[in-house]
Amino acid sequence: MAVMESVIGQDDARPAPIAKAAAEMPTLIGASREELGAMLRDKGVAERQIKMRVSQLWNWLYVRGVSDFDAMVNVSKDMREMLKANFTIARPEIVEEQISNDGTRKWLLRFPPRGAGRPVEIEAVYIPEEGRGTLCISSQVGCTLTCSFCHTGTQRLVRNLTAEEILSQLLLARDRLGDFPDRDVPQGGMIPSSDRKITNVVMMGMGEPLYNFEEVKKALLIASDGDGLSLSKRRITLSTSGVVPEIYRTGEEIGVMLAISLHAVRDDLRDMLVPINKKYPLKELIEACRAYPGLSNARRITFEYVMLKDVNDSLEDAKGLIQLLKGVPAKINLIPFNPWPGTNYQCSDWAQIEKFADFINQAGYASPIRTPRGRDILAACGQLKSESERMRKTDRLAFEAMMIANHGEDD
Repeated sequence: MAVMESVIGQDDARPAPIAKAAAEMPTLIGASREELGAMLRDKGVAERQIKMRVSQLWNWLYVRGVSDFDAMVNVSKDMREMLKANFTIARPEIVEEQISNDGTRKWLLRFPPRGAGRPVEIEAVYIPEEGRGTLCISSQVGCTLTCSFCHTGTQRLVRNLTAEEILSQLLLARDRLGDFPDRDVPQGGMIPSSDRKITNVVMMGMGEPLYNFEEVKKALLIASDGDGLSLSKRRITLSTSGVVPEIYRTGEEIGVMLAISLHAVRDDLRDMLVPINKKYPLKELIEACRAYPGLSNARRITFEYVMLKDVNDSLEDAKGLIQLLKGVPAKINLIPFNPWPGTNYQCSDWAQIEKFADFINQAGYASPIRTPRGRDILAACGQLKSESERMRKTDRLAFEAMMIANHGEDD
């Protein structure tokens, strides 16, 4: 039995919820430089100071990772007081933090209400790998896609996350991993070795990122900004179930790596497994993949393929997969299905998964078999579901959180 440690739990000490007044303030996190300038200008900051003040804020938020205006020591006291009176840079509340014996970490995060809404909760997962550390973040609370094998899809969509809320998952994870320069280690932070901090980010948590395109775009452009968080776009992977028009936009306007939740090579089967296929069938999806900018053997599209016993795991399916992806620089991640309560699917036999992988490899495609990770903290693949709206802690911990490893480039 794997061992799980709950560092922060429902009954443990944890950061206090963001005060109501602060929660109602506009946040600086997630704002572009132009928006930051406009926000400062609106509060009376002199035009001649705007560029310098924006540069200071950007550095403190995204290079130094501060979440308290008083930590901005090269900003005048009067300016800090103005910022505190009008804006927030607070992190979301950590409702629960768990660490697996394999190093996988999962956070249940609570965001304050926006407008007339209610507080919402999402999960983010970190996986340490050889030579890299991958953070899986969410783009929506819930999901609309209802993929039949995915437990996350059984939770209805509550709302899109804002750019701030998307970025805050990365900022908070870097806090907890001690991944900002010159920062003290947080209590319970358990800093991993240097090669296990966050080097790669995948948009593969709750939700369909391309149904929240503008906020995802805004967040990822800030995450990849060379004067801030400075993640290489080759180390950021956006996963989609196949929102074809926004795949074109992703390549043109964001430029990150692409992953496709494929799971079937025939339209009739994919219609059932991934219902968005009825709107954007395989032919249109693969055409969009072929047109993705910068494709090469060094910049491949990753195709996710969950292995379902007697559903999509035959050698005929493997042959169909090769034919479907012919000419597309691709890596095919085979994912052993993780059963969840109420599902009618079973994981393919291991011997069959290996036969499937061997056929793919012999055809010239890299086809790693995903090793399930974080099962002891319920953080393995395809089964993320938060307690938002209705689930009690004991129910939530009966399910597993989604995590994607081995995405993006190493250099």
